[in-house]
Amino acid sequence: MVKTESTVESGAGRGAPAEGATEVSAPAASRRSARPRADALRNRERIIAAARELFVEYGPDVALDDVARRAGVGNATLYRNFPDRAALTHEVVLAVTSRTTLRAEEAAAAESDPFAALSRFVHAAADERIGALCPMISGVFDRDHPDLLAERRRLEEAVEGLVARAMSAGRLRTDIAVGDVLVALSQLTRPLPGIACQGIDRFTHRHLQLFLDGLETPARSELPGSAATLEDLRRS
Repeated sequence: MVKTESTVESGAGRGAPAEGATEVSAPAASRRSARPRADALRNRERIIAAARELFVEYGPDVALDDVARRAGVGNATLYRNFPDRAALTHEVVLAVTSRTTLRAEEAAAAESDPFAALSRFVHAAADERIGALCPMISGVFDRDHPDLLAERRRLEEAVEGLVARAMSAGRLRTDIAVGDVLVALSQLTRPLPGIACQGIDRFTHRHLQLFLDGLETPARSELPGSAATLEDLRRS
C-alpha cells in the first residue's frame, strides 16, 4: 500500500517526499483550510440576518440568546463573532445600509424613466426595512464609526443621484430635497416593536405609493416649511 504525505530524511534535508508517495497539492490543502472559514462566514451571516429580523420584530433590545436561536447557532458562536450587543448592532446597521445602497444602484441601472427608478428604489428600500435603523442607532451606538460613515455616504450619493435625475427630467417636484425622501421612507417603514399590530406592514407599500404620487409633478399643493437636506438629517 502506498502511504500518502510520508517523508524520509536524507542528506539533502528533512521533509522530502518518500519515493512513491503522493504530495498533497496546494489547492487541495487550501480548500481544506478554507472550509472552516466558509462555515464561520455562513454562521456570521446567519446571525446578522437573524438579528435584523428580530430587531425589526421586537426592537434592538431583543435577547441575544433569541438571536442565536433564530440563527440556528449556539450562544458561543454568536459571542465569538460579536462580543456584545453594540458589535452586533454595528454589523446589522452596516448590512442594512449596504443592501439599501445596492437597491438604489440596481434601480438606477434597471429603469430608463428617472421617476420610475426612484419609485423602484423606495419600494425596495422598504423591503430592506431601512426604517428599522432608527431604533437601532438610538442609545449607546457609535454612529460616527468610519465604516458606517463611508457606507452612509455611499447611500446618500446613490439616492442623491436618483433624486437629481428625476428632478432634471421634470418628473419630480422641485420643492423637495433628498432628506425629504429619506425621512418619509424611514417614517413609513419604521416598525412598531412589541405590539399586536404587526399586520400593518401589509399597508407599507400602499402608503409609500401615496407618498410617491405626491412627489410627482405637477405639484398639487404648496409644502409648508423648508426642504429637508442631508445636512439637516446629520444634525438631527
